[in-house]
Amino acid sequence: MSNLFDLQGEVAVVIGATGVLGGAIAEGLAQAGAAVAVLGRNADRGGERVRVIEAAGGRAAFFAADAQSRESLVAVRTAIVATLGEPTILVNAAGGNDPKVTVTPERPFEQIALEDWQANFDLNLVGGVVLPCQVFGPPMVARGKGSIINVASASARLPLSRVVAYSASKAAVLNLTRFLAREWAGSGVRVNAITPGFFPAEQNRRLLFNADGTPTPRAQSILGHTPMKRFGEAQELVGASVFLASPKASGFVTGTDLVVDGGFLAQTI
Repeated sequence: MSNLFDLQGEVAVVIGATGVLGGAIAEGLAQAGAAVAVLGRNADRGGERVRVIEAAGGRAAFFAADAQSRESLVAVRTAIVATLGEPTILVNAAGGNDPKVTVTPERPFEQIALEDWQANFDLNLVGGVVLPCQVFGPPMVARGKGSIINVASASARLPLSRVVAYSASKAAVLNLTRFLAREWAGSGVRVNAITPGFFPAEQNRRLLFNADGTPTPRAQSILGHTPMKRFGEAQELVGASVFLASPKASGFVTGTDLVVDGGFLAQTI
């Protein structure tokens, strides 16, 4: 049992590891023994993430990448293989919501521009999952080993008010996760999703907290609907990530959606 969650010998690619949630996952996979490729656009944040991992005794390297560019991902994959080895774990943790596709009294649903809608889908679905899986998935299939973890959202299950494009794009992430799980199951590659509840991060902090640090009305509504009466902490996604990454712990798990939400989706009224 002591080796159930041991990731020694694994190489994990974490796209979006320069962010709060992706960064916590990257650090957790490294603590479990995986060599971690930290992918993102911000070199300063990426370098700091690598330093934190190395200071804790882990192995990591930063690779600047644009997840919405196939050419960028192909080039980065080549560099990862040369630096850390052949990837066996892929975590797709990039994404977010653009304020231009947020429904407001001044901008109802019917006034959202299609180009803005498409840009949000390009961020969360195309660059968030499709292209990374197309680039990193087939080599895993060819080698007969791999774990792909897509970070979805509680709004993928039940759409949240206002963030219509984000909710729809994350629902598509769950659907694609199940498709790829079926598609690649016979090749030894597992594809699963993690559905976080509400975790304060850069992209949603202004929606959850006022300038003085007090919760906004939206945050109060969320907490009122969350049985545990609090927001999640980024480190609380690590256990789920290590479980799904480990071939020993979750070798017969594919096509699932592991919810980490403090009970948000368990409650109605």
